[in-house]
Amino acid sequence: MSNDAKKRSGKDPHRINIEREEEVREWAKKFDASPQQIREAVEAVGDRADDVELHLKGSRSTETGDRVRESLAKTERKPR
Repeated sequence: MSNDAKKRSGKDPHRINIEREEEVREWAKKFDASPQQIREAVEAVGDRADDVELHLKGSRSTETGDRVRESLAKTERKPR
């Protein structure tokens, strides 16, 4: 998309605007994720589509047991 087309549509093809519900749904479909997962990923890594995609792929490649162990390890390291 050229800069002129971007100005007319208000949409950057490389960024996710979580304020636009239609855009969130489009990205969710593209990344095979829920709209909520898209919003959470944007909150975690920012609005760049490439970063969101990597974040979503990374969260899918980790098994639940691994995430639980990692979370417990972080909790145990915190000083009381």
